[in-house]
Amino acid sequence: MTEKPRRFDPSASSLAGEVDPAVMEELLSVRGSIDNIDATLVYLLAERFKATQRVGHLKAEHKLPPADPDREAAQITRLRALAEEANLDPAFAEKFLNFIISEVIRHHQDISQNHVARDA
Repeated sequence: MTEKPRRFDPSASSLAGEVDPAVMEELLSVRGSIDNIDATLVYLLAERFKATQRVGHLKAEHKLPPADPDREAAQITRLRALAEEANLDPAFAEKFLNFIISEVIRHHQDISQNHVARDA
């Protein structure tokens, strides 16, 4: 039997009862903002992956390689600059984008293989 996923409890904290209630209230408020940002990130990533899926299909239809190293390098340079402007660690931004790029390439490889198999 599979376990039912638990509903998200925004007030869940191992600090409850150990921290002054006013501090806990402020902590929960800031965490609420973080939760909203996280939700936005998930939906933005979903939209990004929808767009990259379209790119993957275009590449497969036109027999283009799944990876585009020049494009990826340009994206990393751009994202590092944006991170600096936003006071975010550019190395973190690069690691984050590299993870996304590796997933996109994997998806593009899958799309390409399925396209070839379909045409065979």
